[in-house]
Amino acid sequence: MLARLRTAAVFGVEACPVHVEVDVSFGLPGFTMVGLPDASVRESRDRVRSAIRNSGFEFPAHRIIVNLAPADVRKAGAAFDLPIALGVLAAQGSVQRRQIADLVILGELSLDGSIHATRGVLPIAAAARREGLAGILLPAANAGEAAIVAGLDVFPVSSLADAVRALNEPGAARGIPALLSLPGPPGTKMPGDIPDLADVRGQLLARRALEIASAGAHNLLLIGPPGAGKTMMARRVAGILPPFTFDEALEATAVHSVAGLLPAGAGLLAARPFRAPHHTISDAALIGGGSQPRPGEVSLAHHGVLFLDEMLEFSRHVLEVLRQPLEEGAVTIARAARTAVFPARFMLVGAMNPCPCGFLGDVVRECRCTPQQIARYRDRLSGPLRDRLDLTVEVPALPPDALGETAAGEPSVAVRARVVAARERQRERYAADRVRANADLTPALMARHCTMDRAAARMLAVAVARVMLSARGYDRVRKVARTIADLAGATTIGADHIAESLQFRML
Repeated sequence: MLARLRTAAVFGVEACPVHVEVDVSFGLPGFTMVGLPDASVRESRDRVRSAIRNSGFEFPAHRIIVNLAPADVRKAGAAFDLPIALGVLAAQGSVQRRQIADLVILGELSLDGSIHATRGVLPIAAAARREGLAGILLPAANAGEAAIVAGLDVFPVSSLADAVRALNEPGAARGIPALLSLPGPPGTKMPGDIPDLADVRGQLLARRALEIASAGAHNLLLIGPPGAGKTMMARRVAGILPPFTFDEALEATAVHSVAGLLPAGAGLLAARPFRAPHHTISDAALIGGGSQPRPGEVSLAHHGVLFLDEMLEFSRHVLEVLRQPLEEGAVTIARAARTAVFPARFMLVGAMNPCPCGFLGDVVRECRCTPQQIARYRDRLSGPLRDRLDLTVEVPALPPDALGETAAGEPSVAVRARVVAARERQRERYAADRVRANADLTPALMARHCTMDRAAARMLAVAVARVMLSARGYDRVRKVARTIADLAGATTIGADHIAESLQFRML
């Protein structure tokens, strides 16, 4: 007897349909699997056999052949366990339908027949919806994730017996409704688990830089001695970023789904991601990769913040791989069979010391570094990468009398309200251009939306001649000035906006 079912494999953040064909025929008992399965898929033979027996079904003592089509796409992961087990049961008659073409089935089996959560459910559910399929049968722990996709019936099951019952008795399996919106109305209230900017004492210039960077999704570099508060302020950026739009939450959730980082039962991500990898990270872990490409830290920070603490302690070749995602907002990983593209539109925040000992320019502590040591230290950040950082701000050490201040600074909720208002102006201005923020403007869009008055144009021309700004630096000054104008509610970029933007470029 032959049974056919549908499932899917994930490559990058895209799902590839896979047809599972199971043939149970007379002959010497055996379990053969074809269709380019990897080791984790081949091991499913033992899991399927034990799960079927421990669920109260009879495992056929015949020749079993499982084909995973298309045969030229490598299959990886344990999500094929459930469709293979159901195919075996359908081929021997325990499941009444042998042709199950209207459902996508996926799930990892335990030896006792229970079903564990799997990764990549959201892109698989979206692909099933695009193909016009009726629904998806999957582990109960992944139900909230799949229910994000509207127009698709979601059937959560907890065991192999539940899955058989869902197929044999359609009325017994109850779908759950799709989640059509974010879990709560977006607003200006700061998430409760994010540190508040009110904890920061002084550092008015750095706080202003944080606000501008968040309002326009610009990249930011903080330079200062140890203990000045660079890391403290960077970790509070997430509290002043605007809330997710539905499309942004969907894209970020898909990346976390593919990486297997969504908690059980989770739906859409409610807060923008904040990723802070250690400086010993490899370039593959930062960008993504592997024989079956997985997203790296830059993709996990999609629509959020990537924070590189002690930025110059990262290997230089690791920092250099950031150039492409900073410019293109995506990472392309080419393999012999296919090419995976991961989204990576993030806000980069870096923190570094001014010299190896950290005390260059400190009025209290003496720097003991030689000029050659300082030059070698700063050369770890290449010119092309430095040119891609929109704002650079010096964070001096606080004077002793400021450390004991009890008056709190401006809270994150107040700063976030201004950031949200600036982002709303950008959303309305770029509604027809599919641009999320000022940092994403192309030269053609800047010509339309970054108009300067005569005094601002003259000031920028003088600055270009004096400090020898590159063409990229010239454009980034205009983008930051556009954000400063949005924070001020101005429609045209003025000389004061250009002056403040240059202040963060000429350090």
